Amino acid sequence: MAGVLAASLGLMPVAAQASIFGKALSYLGLADKPQQAPDHAPAPVAAEAAAVPPAPAESPLSSRPRSFSAYRAELSQLELPSLPSVAIPSLPTPSVEMPLKKLFCVEYARARSGLALFGDAKLWWTRAKNVYARLARPAEEAVMVFSGSKRLAKGHVAVVTDIVSAREIRVDQANWQNHGEIDHSTPVLDVSKKNDWSQVRVWDVPSGSFGAHVYAVSGFIAKNPVRQASAQ
Repeated sequence: MAGVLAASLGLMPVAAQASIFGKALSYLGLADKPQQAPDHAPAPVAAEAAAVPPAPAESPLSSRPRSFSAYRAELSQLELPSLPSVAIPSLPTPSVEMPLKKLFCVEYARARSGLALFGDAKLWWTRAKNVYARLARPAEEAVMVFSGSKRLAKGHVAVVTDIVSAREIRVDQANWQNHGEIDHSTPVLDVSKKNDWSQVRVWDVPSGSFGAHVYAVSGFIAKNPVRQASAQ
């Protein structure tokens, strides 16, 4: 039987032989079993939508409108530089010194300023003409000349020590209280309407305030003008 089958196969085309041979092997249980496709095919990865990248953090320069609280939170985290503090020299407190002997205003002002002027204080303004600089506004180290009046029969002179403002200066003077004393850092206030220093009020040490009386001023005499007050 096997020989007859073999002879018959030899007379058939190759394709027919392969078909009959495959069926014989299948009948005998020797053929390879075809691979079965899995029940559930995995979903193709390529078909899935691409993952959405995380949203970028909001830039501080974003043009989106933000609430006031958001701006406030950002500002609170900033380290703002502090403004530099400018040290302003404090002016001395007005004080009174009692010298060993009684001093008059003219001899004290002459010694402090170096001006070679003599006679009553009210005469210093005219006698300084063509000799020293005569100024309409106060200058440091200049001599302030009070005009003669009923209250100041001989006038008065004082040395300007500090320019506080366009309306206030400090002076050192002698015998202002008629005790032969030296008054240091006495405030003097310009009360003229035009801020021309033609009328002033002087600090009263006993009361701790500016005196009520207004004094006429001739001007300021300077040997070497240092720093002059500016107009208001």
